[in-house]
Amino acid sequence: MAQIAENLLKECKSKLLQSKAELLNRAKEARHDLTNDEKGGDEADQTVRVLAEAEMLSQNERIRNQLMEIESALGRIQNGTYGICEETEERIEAERLLAIPWTRLSIEGAEIRESVNKRFAR
Repeated sequence: MAQIAENLLKECKSKLLQSKAELLNRAKEARHDLTNDEKGGDEADQTVRVLAEAEMLSQNERIRNQLMEIESALGRIQNGTYGICEETEERIEAERLLAIPWTRLSIEGAEIRESVNKRFAR
């Protein structure tokens, strides 16, 4: 199986590191905004704060999952398996890697996995 082009690998790694930094900054800002909120207020203010905290926790969970995908992709770059579809074991399309550098699946692999998930979701 042919290796992924070195320039594509460098560009994807750069995008992954940039995405990781942006996600870490978003998580830090959200936590800072939440901790700087006033703790007092009437019942309505407290309700709004609780809802904001719940939203922040949900957002942090999404960020955490995205960071795990990015770290996994960086690990695949390190061990030489980056750009190989987990479903078909074929190379993932360069355009797909550039659009979603943490992807684990080619378009065909994603379709196969979606089909299997639909079949067993019933």
